[in-house]
Amino acid sequence: MGSSDRARRAAKQQARARHAQRMANGADARSLDANGIAGRLWAAANDYSYGQKHTAAAEAEYLADADDRQLGIAVAGVFHRALNFLWPSGWLPYDLVQVISRECDGFAVGFVTDVIAVDMSQHAEATLHERWRDQLRQIEARPWWPHDRQHFEQWLARHILSKQEGLEVVIVALATLMALPKLPLILPLPGSSSVADVLLGAGVDQKVLAKVRGLLAKAESTEFPEEAEALSAKAQELMSRHAFERALLDADEHVAQTASSRRVWLDTPYVGAKAQLVAAVAAANRSRGVVYEKLGFIALIGADLDLEITELLSTSLLLQATRAMVASGAGVDTRSRTYRQSFLLAYAVRIGQRLRAAAEESDDHAADDRLLPVLADREKAVSELFEELHPATVKKSYTVGSTAGWQAGTAAADQADLGVSRPNLTATR
Repeated sequence: MGSSDRARRAAKQQARARHAQRMANGADARSLDANGIAGRLWAAANDYSYGQKHTAAAEAEYLADADDRQLGIAVAGVFHRALNFLWPSGWLPYDLVQVISRECDGFAVGFVTDVIAVDMSQHAEATLHERWRDQLRQIEARPWWPHDRQHFEQWLARHILSKQEGLEVVIVALATLMALPKLPLILPLPGSSSVADVLLGAGVDQKVLAKVRGLLAKAESTEFPEEAEALSAKAQELMSRHAFERALLDADEHVAQTASSRRVWLDTPYVGAKAQLVAAVAAANRSRGVVYEKLGFIALIGADLDLEITELLSTSLLLQATRAMVASGAGVDTRSRTYRQSFLLAYAVRIGQRLRAAAEESDDHAADDRLLPVLADREKAVSELFEELHPATVKKSYTVGSTAGWQAGTAAADQADLGVSRPNLTATR
């Protein structure tokens, strides 16, 4: 037996012993105050994380008899403590909701969203970074409950759950949050942001982004390939023109180039293969990526506008890749995991080749020498932030187990609409 197996077995034995001791010595739950309840919630969540899943149900049954007010205070307190640990550990609101949605049920997702809303309400909106505010809107984290009663009590009533059922949700969600690893800190913490932080991303024209998102939404919903291609090409043209105009303006105004980081969460399965596609798009847009395959996202590092282009184009290409993969055949082999992973890896490789070729052609048309120092400074900023956030990355290789999948993925990538043609810079002066 390996050392890690022995450690896990020892942890499970300790969890069983703690649970038995709690049940043997536990007083009537109605006599517990908030601190006592919180301690039992932490212990139960810790046991659950070590595989002792039956303890969640046992503790939930026991604590269901606790005083409603003390129980509500305890539940709010343990999650406040958990979030105050996770924010400095690099986690963001959207990240937490993504993890909970993958590991828990819909009740847990709603509950964690609520406790995030509670936690954020203690900060003035002006002290939250713009991307924090965007994420809170995205996950719809806003208080819906009257503040004259505890949130936990009202949450139970809203979802028609008993206290025991609700406590099981609480313990499982808390265990999931407790098990999360530390991530690089990519945004100012809540309460510490300022106007200067927001101005760092001011080069991204939100009106242009709104137009691009609208075009891509129409492209993804239409059933006519020609229409989708025209809409996607128009979207990329708008973004490309805006990117070059922004770079020329930075050159004229001698604006220092900066880099930032963001996370793109990917649907399962085949997270690794899908991340390769996003990484290929990022590389073509002067950005870099690091894959967190077990968690389910790829971290991108680049200039804000380049990251916007990467996200928008990646989203469209992932949709096109999935559609092409599903439509590639009805045979048993085409539905296998080996075939589909090979398909997506080939798609990513071929898309990367096409994007690099398009970038080289675009560079041939880059007639304005003002761009050279700006792009060089931007590349330096990206490299420095990459090394700061991810100093110990390693490369990972993937096995292609299906020749048919590889060939089909390559063919599909050749048909994919990139819309990556960039305007002649002389027209954007």
